[in-house]
Amino acid sequence: MHAYIPVNDYLAEMGTALFNNVAPQSNAPNAALSDIAEITMGQSPSGSSYNEEGSGEVFYQGRAEFGSFFPRRRLFTTEPKRMAQEGDTLMSVRAPVGDLNIANEKCCIGRGLAAIHSDTFQSFTHYLLRGQSRQLDAFNGDGTVFGSINGKALRALPIYLPTEKEINEIETELKSLDAMIRNNDDEIRLLEQLRDTLLPKLMAGEIDVSEINFLQS
Repeated sequence: MHAYIPVNDYLAEMGTALFNNVAPQSNAPNAALSDIAEITMGQSPSGSSYNEEGSGEVFYQGRAEFGSFFPRRRLFTTEPKRMAQEGDTLMSVRAPVGDLNIANEKCCIGRGLAAIHSDTFQSFTHYLLRGQSRQLDAFNGDGTVFGSINGKALRALPIYLPTEKEINEIETELKSLDAMIRNNDDEIRLLEQLRDTLLPKLMAGEIDVSEINFLQS
């Protein structure tokens, strides 16, 4: 019997396999992360600026807001400090280091996160970071109580990069997979919103489904 794999996980596994075929990180490093991406370390706004009413910018403090692929809104801030752009990879930089999500909108990031941005190779960069799990996990076992990585160490992270031509080619394929993952997640969110709207009405008896025939011929 085969285990069920959610479609977005399957698409991400396809992307990882494509990436590893072109840019296996088992190869000797020939570059640093800062050679392909810009890194913005988060900075938390004043706590008095936080709210849950949607005032200001969406704010992600750390991995607590992470979903399977994209973060879930919880807080907003009227005093944003450091921003991530839509499509940036968000990485946990504190206990544990290395968990990843993708920003699905412009957002403010707190000190528990870093935003990794590439103008040209954003999808490639995301899968590149997926391939650094072993390196990043080392920052969780350095003898400190709480693991962390600073901006200097993250920018200097040793990586393997193939030729620019190879990166361009794989970027097109990875971007297509990422678009499918994003579309699937958007549909899931809409269904969740519909459920959260209708279920209380159903439980309160405001919606009558007694005459609906759920059996299909």
